[in-house]
Amino acid sequence: MTEFQLNDPSLESQWRALILFGKNSATYKFAFAKSLLELIDEERTTITLSDLAIPFSKNITEHLKQCDKQGNSNSSRFLNYCRDFNNGIIDESQLLIQTEKLGFVNVVDAFQNINGGPVPNLFYEKDFSKGKKRIIITDNLLKLQESFHFQNFEQETEARWQLVETAWNLQINPQLLEVKYDEESSLFFLENNFMRRINITSVRDSLNGYQKGKCFYSFRDISVNNCNNDICEVDHFLPHINKKSHFKSGTNINGVWNLVLADPAINKEKSAKIPNIKFLSRLYNRNEFYIMSKHPLAETIINQTGRTKEARRAFLQKQYDLAKENSIISWSPSIELKGTF
Repeated sequence: MTEFQLNDPSLESQWRALILFGKNSATYKFAFAKSLLELIDEERTTITLSDLAIPFSKNITEHLKQCDKQGNSNSSRFLNYCRDFNNGIIDESQLLIQTEKLGFVNVVDAFQNINGGPVPNLFYEKDFSKGKKRIIITDNLLKLQESFHFQNFEQETEARWQLVETAWNLQINPQLLEVKYDEESSLFFLENNFMRRINITSVRDSLNGYQKGKCFYSFRDISVNNCNNDICEVDHFLPHINKKSHFKSGTNINGVWNLVLADPAINKEKSAKIPNIKFLSRLYNRNEFYIMSKHPLAETIINQTGRTKEARRAFLQKQYDLAKENSIISWSPSIELKGTF
């Protein structure tokens, strides 16, 4: 169990823990997760490897076009076949044969493991008996499909994938790394050594999983789906209006550490108010989730707030106290459900 799952044994939390904190030696698990989500949406309860090979290979080949490095290994026969397909050397039928043969060697067994063991509630069972090559979908994944949060999982997985591959393909000293926030486009981006901007992923998609799909303040369910009229909003935990005061102390109020997602109605209610001090520990915990997940946002938060837990706590308290100097009262939401972090 991860710290992310403490006080929260839900199926949604278990799924997100696999995506956000599972071991990353290759990006296969993200392609596998997206393939599962796609096929289960077709109400399948038994999925063969040949079924999986179609969306799995499609996801891998599309990402290879953007970032060639999709794993820590110096070479991969499977990825080479995917590159051959992209380069027109082999056709789709040949790619699918090699995907079924090589693409699932480790991922089927490893996907449901975290911290050296399986999640409490498995989402599928492997059945390779009597020449079969398939997985059997459990009731847990079927229940997950009925969850409000299911609509967000594909975007959260894609955002996590983009962050991981960006980390592998970067040529930047981690101590100089800073993921920046473009408020107008609601995107995270980097500038490489040549000061060239590299867009990474949607702010909403990358933040949502670490907040467990909840409004940071009310803890009500939120959506990152662009088709949803109540799509969540990106909020500055400590108000942006006081940016000059924070800047004088050398702090970027637009930093990842200060960005949270909120229900639109709650965010309107909050406006430029300073949240009650009780929410500061939640902000600390959310930031620590990033750091445990090992990607550019983690390095950015460490660089912005401190290299130890004690330093990061002191940083947040200092910034909170600075913000309070410009405000008489603090704010709490009119609706507040019990939080799990």
